[in-house]
Amino acid sequence: MGAIARYLRRGANSAAATALLVVSAVVYPPVLFFSVHSGRSGFGLVEVAPSAVLTLAVLALVRRAPLFALAALLTAWTAAALEMPKPEIALLFAVFVDGAVAAIALTRPRWVSLTALGAAITVQLACVLVLADPGPVLTLLLAVAALAVPLAWLGGATVRQNRRHAQELAERAAAEAVAAERLRIARDLHDMVAHSIGVIAIQAGVGGRVIDTQPAEARNALAAIEESSRETLAGLRRMLGALRRADPVDALTPGLAGLDRLVRTTGDAGVAVDVRWTGERRDLPAEVDLAAFRIVQESVTNVVRHARTGSCRVSLGFGEEELVVEVADEGAGPSGEPAGYGLLGMRERTGLLGGSLTAGPRETGGFRVEARLPLAGTAR
Repeated sequence: MGAIARYLRRGANSAAATALLVVSAVVYPPVLFFSVHSGRSGFGLVEVAPSAVLTLAVLALVRRAPLFALAALLTAWTAAALEMPKPEIALLFAVFVDGAVAAIALTRPRWVSLTALGAAITVQLACVLVLADPGPVLTLLLAVAALAVPLAWLGGATVRQNRRHAQELAERAAAEAVAAERLRIARDLHDMVAHSIGVIAIQAGVGGRVIDTQPAEARNALAAIEESSRETLAGLRRMLGALRRADPVDALTPGLAGLDRLVRTTGDAGVAVDVRWTGERRDLPAEVDLAAFRIVQESVTNVVRHARTGSCRVSLGFGEEELVVEVADEGAGPSGEPAGYGLLGMRERTGLLGGSLTAGPRETGGFRVEARLPLAGTAR
């Protein structure tokens, strides 16, 4: 209720202010005319102060009622110019009217600003024709009046267009950032959950087959299912916590530091992973470390699901300018690239880092995935 009351008070104050400005615009032409008329023998504070205050009020009304305020300015200064045809009055006429046209072009739709432009040009040209004597001076005045108002309108319209363009660019960049973040979250969810569910499915199948004949193996399978489920749940909680905190740091995995745990859980699923390191091991950029781990994770998950083999090899080669990640098996996997989002996610991760990924069946049998990840200066 308090918020509603404050809103109504603000609305009432705004309406009262607008009404006061409208009244000022209505009385502005006669007040300015009599001020100019009284100032024929010299302007004093009595002549200048009321007109100055009302001029400011009418200029303030331009934002709320632009065409009405412009009409008041044109009427008042036309009367003033007819009463005192002097350069000073003509200059003030042009400054106030052209400034109002520029403000209208800056803040209002095109049809409103073009209406204001047409009215201002028409009235100013009419004043020049009525007040100026024929000759070169009249031609010059007509040219100035005809050019000054369009230039003012063009300046306001250009600034408005630039602001709109900048706003559109900012909105597009924000939308692209949101889409990129959604894709990143989707890739991480897929990689994490797909691996865990694959391991759970394998272990559940093993446990179901041996529960009567080999209770110990069944218990091991259940233990592996429990461990994998807990790790997945913990990862989901970390991810949700990071999203709630708007934390840009990836909270789902430590990168290649989690490779030992991945090897262990994959081994529990019946696939032994042989990890080979070549080159000088060193700290990796965070995005490369994460991408390398996710590529290995997705690749060994595909081995567990599709290869029908008991082993695979993971090779990590540290070069001067790139990290080479290779996962290969000798199973009976698909003859082409397997369908699904796994390889698509790996290609997106690699592409975002400026690297390359190849995947396909090996000539000697099995399947091979190789990713080349630049270590510096190539991310885009």
